[in-house]
Amino acid sequence: MTVHFIGAGPGAADLITVRGAKLISDCPVCLYAGSIVSPELLQYCPDGARIVDTAPMSLDEIEAEYLKAAADGQDVARLHSGDLSVWSAVAEQIRRLEKHGLTYTMTPGVPSFAAAAAALGRELTIPSVAQSLVLTRVSGRASPMPEKETLENFGRTGTTLAIHLAIHALSQTVTELTPLYGKDCPVAIVVKASWPDERIVRGTLATIEAAVAAEPIERTALIFVGPGLEAEDFRESSLYDPAYQRRFRGRTSL
Repeated sequence: MTVHFIGAGPGAADLITVRGAKLISDCPVCLYAGSIVSPELLQYCPDGARIVDTAPMSLDEIEAEYLKAAADGQDVARLHSGDLSVWSAVAEQIRRLEKHGLTYTMTPGVPSFAAAAAALGRELTIPSVAQSLVLTRVSGRASPMPEKETLENFGRTGTTLAIHLAIHALSQTVTELTPLYGKDCPVAIVVKASWPDERIVRGTLATIEAAVAAEPIERTALIFVGPGLEAEDFRESSLYDPAYQRRFRGRTSL
């Protein structure tokens, strides 16, 4: 018996990986976080699969589901939104599986920030403007932030911030970042990236709170902050410059 942790992607059923979809179709048991994973992904489950929505469940109850599947000799497809590498709550489940000697695999998924960038139609790393991306969040009830991992510390870099799970703290975000980026710094909020009801709210650090007040957002939103979000007058990368030599180009010097 194996538990297959699967990054289910940001929402759209066709943004799951081929490997992830196949694993779902091969498993007689599927556990999914119904509050944030699209139910459309359940179309990949085989006929007769036992499907369990873990949204209302405790970790102890989820652990019991793994043990029941193990006793029945049934593989489990465990779906988590986005990608497993960040804010997936997989680590504590793996620790419990290892305690019981149960095997598991991890299949990556399309992360929410990538889907949100696609919705914006933007590359997030712009030559000479922004060459880094910080994925972060703010403290919440479920998990506090480490002391040094603050918006202020990350904001001092001046690069693009992708702030997850923070729409409830938009005022705090604006207050902490305005002295570092300036009031005219672009902000883009992508709500439910790739879902049918996806929407985008744009503004600056000076205007974004009013924009959100006009179109309230409750959850499942990602906040981008940084000058690269609207950069247009930037130098082109040398990667495709005709005079740029690289081993795959096979050109003689011009």
